[in-house]
Amino acid sequence: MKILKILGILVAAVILLAIIGIGYVKAALPNVGEAPELTVDVTPELLARGEYLANNVTVCMDCHSQRDWSKFSGPLVPGTFGQGGEVFNHDFGFPGIFTAKNITPAGVSEWSDGELYRLITTGVTKTGDPIFPVMPYGSYGQIAHEDVIAIIAYVRSLEPRENTVAQSEADFPMNIILNTIPKPANQQPMPDKSDQIAYGKYLVTAAACSDCHTPQTDKGERLMDLYMAGGFEFKMPGFGVVRSANITPDAANGIGSWDEDFFVTRFKTYTDSTYTPHAVGQGEFQTVMPWTMYGGMAEEDLRAIYKYLNSLDANPNNVEKFTPEASI
Repeated sequence: MKILKILGILVAAVILLAIIGIGYVKAALPNVGEAPELTVDVTPELLARGEYLANNVTVCMDCHSQRDWSKFSGPLVPGTFGQGGEVFNHDFGFPGIFTAKNITPAGVSEWSDGELYRLITTGVTKTGDPIFPVMPYGSYGQIAHEDVIAIIAYVRSLEPRENTVAQSEADFPMNIILNTIPKPANQQPMPDKSDQIAYGKYLVTAAACSDCHTPQTDKGERLMDLYMAGGFEFKMPGFGVVRSANITPDAANGIGSWDEDFFVTRFKTYTDSTYTPHAVGQGEFQTVMPWTMYGGMAEEDLRAIYKYLNSLDANPNNVEKFTPEASI
């Protein structure tokens, strides 16, 4: 009986410590600082830069619009631009139900420019709550101040679309872990374009390429020995499991056999006036890669990305790019 009493006390102590720990995490984290006091002064140049980034580099409009998954690469559904509503849930392998927000003025009119700035660069909302990193704010927190400002200017210019979306909800224990993910931004200046490798690295960061092309642990930690070596899995209901490509300069399994012009053409094919996304049936190969959006990148930017990727160590990781649903 005495042993049982001691065990009971120990169990109670462990439970109490767990409650205290959870309470601390929920109350004290995330700790990324207050939203900055700033007002974006819009200029035509800033607006143009923001439009380019949000559509072709950071591709904000990809997730914050709805996509037609009956067609290859899920092109945007007309009339949904920026209104949110795309759902990332258990069917896709996510630990909860996460819904892309309406980022048109109808959805963010009550947000200050500083609150949007903090959200983009740290993943913390106007109420101080963390968001799940479907939006790769860890990468966005490394891009230049002026580029974040440009994106905010562009978002403010979108046509307002009245569309109320559901609140996101993380499963336990992700709803606790989520508070520990946001970190203070670590912004870097944009390198001079003449330094193609440095500039290419900046673009790769802004485009969050490594978020998809680097595998992760179950806890969301990137396996850096497989940096850009592909293999990250995406569950695609109705189609199967697609895996990101190896984009290191390995000749056999990566892009080492591609020359620079081929790399550029691989993207630009999807913005050619003759291109029409083909229909994709159940169990057929589909991809989450928004080719038509990234294909809108400037040629000099794509060439800089090519230079950076080819400066990496070649990794022979052999990726099976697709497993049909019927085979799972």
